[in-house]
Amino acid sequence: MSAADFTDRAIAGIAEWHGVTPPNAVAVRMVGDLQKIIGDVAALRGSLKFEDEPASFEAALLTAAAVQVTP
Repeated sequence: MSAADFTDRAIAGIAEWHGVTPPNAVAVRMVGDLQKIIGDVAALRGSLKFEDEPASFEAALLTAAAVQVTP
């Protein structure tokens, strides 16, 4: 799915479920950034075991927190 398609579908879904829309261009860009975040988290699937390795889970959270969002 293209970035534009993802953003349009995400905005439509959020509007349908929650009744809100992005208030400005920055918010629309942030919705688009979700596609990369979702892909990054999906790439970790199967490699982290929350119950067995909390240190790995914590490392994943720290890595996610360090993701740079481009303006």
